Amino acid sequence: MPRAPTRSWPAPPSTAPPTRRRRYATCGHWRNARLPGPEVEPDGDRKDIILVVDDDEDIARFVEFNLRLHGFEVIHASDGQEALEVIERQRPDLAVVDLMMPRIDGLELTRRLRADPMTSALPVIMLTAKGMTVDKVHGLSAGADDYLVKPFDTAELVARVSSTLRRNKEFREVSPLTGLPGNSRIRREISDRVRHGVDYAVGYIDIDRFKSVNDRYGFVRGDDFISALARSLHRAVVAVGLPPAFLGHVGGDDFVIVCAPDQVRPLTSAAVVDFEKVADTLYDATDRERGFVELKDRRGNIRRAALVTLSIGVSLSDAGKRFTDPLEAIAVASEMKTVAKSQPGSYVAVDRRRGVT
Repeated sequence: MPRAPTRSWPAPPSTAPPTRRRRYATCGHWRNARLPGPEVEPDGDRKDIILVVDDDEDIARFVEFNLRLHGFEVIHASDGQEALEVIERQRPDLAVVDLMMPRIDGLELTRRLRADPMTSALPVIMLTAKGMTVDKVHGLSAGADDYLVKPFDTAELVARVSSTLRRNKEFREVSPLTGLPGNSRIRREISDRVRHGVDYAVGYIDIDRFKSVNDRYGFVRGDDFISALARSLHRAVVAVGLPPAFLGHVGGDDFVIVCAPDQVRPLTSAAVVDFEKVADTLYDATDRERGFVELKDRRGNIRRAALVTLSIGVSLSDAGKRFTDPLEAIAVASEMKTVAKSQPGSYVAVDRRRGVT
């Protein structure tokens, strides 16, 4: 079922069936448009909370003092049993746990934390006077992330706490489906470009009619489409060369690219063509050949949904308009994505409104 040819975006030739329209446009007339709430949420200024579990009050106070000195919030429990009660009331970001304690010791506490789905990902640093290798092995086998032997250096304690927190946060925000970094890393990437004073563009991408894929084939096939888009975007990011562009996965079928303004067109052009070609192979042959899928609505009526395309919204931070807040750059890109979705076929909408933000 062929469609109207490309009008204003001459995308590179594709071997996919000519069933989609692709366009690229700049938008400068939504001056009074209301910005949508950003789908990438702010980090906030909350300090990391460290739970110190030690029956030695002097050691606990020493650890607490030094961690507070370096900007952490600290809560204390005198043994494993009290630690479990404290965690019920207030969830810490990391626990520093002594090995030898009354009632519930450090090994048993760590095992219980790992067995509970609500605390299984809580980072644990084991703190003990025992320096034997076998004790370290037992602690790590129970699920501890790191190990410190008393007496310890204060700088080493703070460094291990900071690095363990950083690794844990990076691990949590990586998409298990695509392996791409998530919201916090996206914000940091934009903040780094703001700090260095370079021009940059933020692109917000998602799949049009993605729900029709899930409704027709199920979520497993839907995941295949998301993975295909991730790979297409990655190939496009690599192809544009230097300076290196960034690719992140917000969640679901939503992705973000951060790149130089002059990389937007070649990157998005390559991604669209590549994704449409791969996406066609993910449809059943009958649906692919006729150019749509048939679905039943709630009343039992048959409706048609065209093959998937991409909507891409782009915000530009350059001499004409400078974004200093990552969330504002993302919000404008999200607004432009809404504009792109109002157009047929794969569409790239670029914000051209001028003025310092």
